[in-house]
Amino acid sequence: MKNLWLDIGNTRLKYWITEHQQIVEHAAELHLQSPADLLLGLIQHFKSLNLTHVGVSSVQDQKNNERIQQILKPLNIPVIFARVQAEYANLSCGYDIQQLGIDRWLQVLAVAEADKDLCVISCGTALTIDLTQGHQHLGGYILPNLYLQRDSLIQHTKGIRIPEAAFDDLSPGTNTLDAVHHGILLGLLSSIEYVMQQSPRQLVLTGGDAPLFAKFLQHYHPLVEQDLLLKGLQRYIQHCSTANEPRRLIPQ
Repeated sequence: MKNLWLDIGNTRLKYWITEHQQIVEHAAELHLQSPADLLLGLIQHFKSLNLTHVGVSSVQDQKNNERIQQILKPLNIPVIFARVQAEYANLSCGYDIQQLGIDRWLQVLAVAEADKDLCVISCGTALTIDLTQGHQHLGGYILPNLYLQRDSLIQHTKGIRIPEAAFDDLSPGTNTLDAVHHGILLGLLSSIEYVMQQSPRQLVLTGGDAPLFAKFLQHYHPLVEQDLLLKGLQRYIQHCSTANEPRRLIPQ
């Protein structure tokens, strides 16, 4: 029994194929603002897999989601678009549900438990921080990630040219290249430290840069979960099936 899980973000389309709760195939590609066209190129492959159902996390608008739904229709299997809700699977949302991204909601849904207070950080295109107290989502913070900050600095500073380099040190920079990279990383880590010092929480990191941040936050014993959104989407679909909700949902 194989299932397809889609994560359609602002810049990338990711998918997982699972069988018996194990990931058997995974890929991620830039969609250049046209995720439906990228998905169209994958549909024949998906049709060959004899899938059972599709779970979708999409931050796209209604028009794009409807097109995605039409592209998936030939699979002739249930397709469920996850959507942020005020109350779902015991989790209460502490945010305007019209503004909270489904990716953040699913990442919190994946790990929220009654007896845990969490700080869930996604190190992706933006660095997002979400806080929970048991099953209550408290809200959070959004910061530009390492690369957005660096690109903005380059764009708005005359005479500065910063080539690609690793964000891997916090020592004072002795040249412009190091000063920029070390300073940006220090700023984001300081923001995380401030949040964590407000109250004791389990730190959960996900996203491509999660291992980097974990390296500098070892004193908080962070959990690094690379497929956190997938786990949240699976939990969402499981609860949806248990609650006998409509099988085809497109977020409004």
